[in-house]
Amino acid sequence: MTAHGTFTPMKWDENTIDQISPVKKITKVSVVLDFGEAGEISGKATVEWLMFYKYTDEKDQHNSSASFVGLMRFEGMLNGKTGSFVMEDRGTFDSGALNASLTILPGSGTGELQDISGTAKYDSSSSRVDFEIEYDI
Repeated sequence: MTAHGTFTPMKWDENTIDQISPVKKITKVSVVLDFGEAGEISGKATVEWLMFYKYTDEKDQHNSSASFVGLMRFEGMLNGKTGSFVMEDRGTFDSGALNASLTILPGSGTGELQDISGTAKYDSSSSRVDFEIEYDI
């Protein structure tokens, strides 16, 4: 099955853990994402990312370039089924363009999504982030 949605960041807490050079660094980011209350995907996700910035612009973060890895836990409704699941998240952010690929971790599902498996992706070149998930239950 396929589901589409969008999300917006509701919380963003980023801390530098290693300043490699004036423009290169590694950070840890804790994020809460809002998928809204209606549509094929609704609910929220909590994410923990580790990010490597090969270039960071402290005056305008949208000019920065980074790669990230993390875990995202989605809680909510997916095509009318409620529950939660965890995804491994890998992606890039480059001058405002966001692209990521995710894999649902086996055994992480709960509720009506207990046996979920599949992949997802998201991308953005503006303030809206488009999310698509391909899954089986």
